[in-house]
Amino acid sequence: MASSKSYLDFIIEQLSGLEEISYRAMMGEYIIYYKGKIVGGIYDDRFLVKPTKSAKELMPDASYELPYDGAKEMLLVDNTDDREFLAELFNAMLPELPSPKKKKK
Repeated sequence: MASSKSYLDFIIEQLSGLEEISYRAMMGEYIIYYKGKIVGGIYDDRFLVKPTKSAKELMPDASYELPYDGAKEMLLVDNTDDREFLAELFNAMLPELPSPKKKKK
């Protein structure tokens, strides 16, 4: 099941207080970027983030879910209505996320 554009629009609106939020459609799902780094994505209308140390600390009861078959587990973000929490989560995760890989020419 692919994710809906309306759910993506809702999440992007909830993140609108942050600068440099972007997304990319990929196989019916959406990858979410913050300042050029992959934070997580929307998979089957679920907002999942990478299980960084800070994400686990901020969401100790979050469930681990597979975005798709064969993928690594990610954390389900239940608290999508709280813009302040989402901004805190993204800002805490940012230093722990890997920098984007350089593209070969």
